[in-house]
Amino acid sequence: MSFAQPTPHGYELEPELHRTLRGRPPAAVLNWLLDQLGATKIVEVEALPGGTSSAVHKVLLGSRNGTMLPVILRRYVLDWLAEEPWTPGNEAHVLGLLADSPVAAPRLLAADLDGAVSGAPTVVMSWLPGRVDWRPRDLESWLRRLAEALPTIHAVPVDGRLRGFAPYPPERPLPPSWSRHPDAWRRAVELFEGPQPDVPQVFLHRDYHPGNVLWSQDHVSGIVDWPSACVGAAEADVGHCRANLARQFDLDVADRFLGLWQTVSGTADYHPYWDLTDVISWTGSDVEPDPALDAFVAAAAGRL
Repeated sequence: MSFAQPTPHGYELEPELHRTLRGRPPAAVLNWLLDQLGATKIVEVEALPGGTSSAVHKVLLGSRNGTMLPVILRRYVLDWLAEEPWTPGNEAHVLGLLADSPVAAPRLLAADLDGAVSGAPTVVMSWLPGRVDWRPRDLESWLRRLAEALPTIHAVPVDGRLRGFAPYPPERPLPPSWSRHPDAWRRAVELFEGPQPDVPQVFLHRDYHPGNVLWSQDHVSGIVDWPSACVGAAEADVGHCRANLARQFDLDVADRFLGLWQTVSGTADYHPYWDLTDVISWTGSDVEPDPALDAFVAAAAGRL
């Protein structure tokens, strides 16, 4: 079997090189995929939207008896893994844990975690039906189902191989120069530098937000993107989702989601720590204002 050559793509590359991540996977990778899953031909390859940490493709496999199997092929970026080398192995392990759970998550089908054959750490998982929906017809029902999915995730049994949760650090000096609420950002940094609230530790998705939830006929059909799953406070997933909702919609929508989650989870208290420490790594450009993020931070700091 031939070996695919590593492709060192990452965050600081030109758009043309980023497009390479959406190109057809090398023949060696596709041949490895056929061998791993006992298929005979590649019927179709579709590049999926994603970031710069991995190349993600939907691959339709065919067999001699005419059956078709759609799978998801994720190949990790090598220079990105220099910072988080544990990620491919963590994703494979987490998908294994989820296989015995009621969570609508992909199932692990194959893995080349050191990239010995495929040229880069690679994880193959089952394809899930559905689509991402940021414009729901019934916002309240949509929020309720987002909230209802979390207790099922948080009930997944954990083991000693999972990493512990820690907020991502700021990427730029804080407060941002454009902020109208610099004191709120300073409080966020103070909380980040201090201890986490003492709450029960559970299984976390770690990147739970509407962009990682698939929908079919107004129901959640799948929850994807599990590489960062870890052990921590359920509120960490809630805070991350709230921040995404606040930026995409507004604070009221984020608060409605929180209230729904508190109802379905039976959780009375929610500390602003989880909102504030989630977003301090989100600041992006120091010259382009982010009013929604600024308002989210100010509101959270106001509840301290």
